Amino acid sequence: MEGDENEERRRNERLAITRIVLRPTGTPLPLAFMALAVATVGFSAVQLGFIPKSEESTVALAVLVLTVPLQFLSCIIGFGARDPIAGTGMAMVAGVWAMIGVSSLMTPEQTPSPGLGVLLITAAVAILVPVAAAHAKLVAAAVLGGSAIRFAVTGISELTGSPGWEVVAGILGLMLAVVALYAALGFEVEEVDGPVQLPLMRRGAGAKPLVDDMGEQVEGIAREAGVRHQL
Repeated sequence: MEGDENEERRRNERLAITRIVLRPTGTPLPLAFMALAVATVGFSAVQLGFIPKSEESTVALAVLVLTVPLQFLSCIIGFGARDPIAGTGMAMVAGVWAMIGVSSLMTPEQTPSPGLGVLLITAAVAILVPVAAAHAKLVAAAVLGGSAIRFAVTGISELTGSPGWEVVAGILGLMLAVVALYAALGFEVEEVDGPVQLPLMRRGAGAKPLVDDMGEQVEGIAREAGVRHQL
């Protein structure tokens, strides 16, 4: 009995000296969405014939140099900010753009690639996982969902070699850029608390962090990944 009391006392002492340190960070979503807009507009311009096919390697290199690193950075910040949806979503999107960029550089003859098509469709399905979990932030979910659709249609274009599907992919890419830029502006203005706020369709758990106090914000943090004993 005394041993149990001593163990309980030691446990309480350990809890009393335990500290969880949180580092405030800015939201990485505007950066990720603006980088996404650059990539999707670049490849859409090639798919729709706004620029010649010979320029695809230039677009691919630009995406590898700009979009991919910025989205990976956003992914890391997202995980650090305890937002696994932003982390996994941006990591997947960045990886897909890297795959498209490298494939474009390695196939200068611009022939359809069924292998790339299969991978793009598979990646599109995978991106639906964070989309399904992002129901509390509908605009952010729309960007990820739009990316999934854009990649899937591009994959169909690669599988079939159909110019029609390529045009559809290009149009969807431009539409995705509009949504991504709107979301980037909305999240940016939200952070600086500007006089005009754009609707981001936050709801439920997505809206609570903007109104909860500090105690409510960290409630249950001991059960989060990185703090609990196992992932």
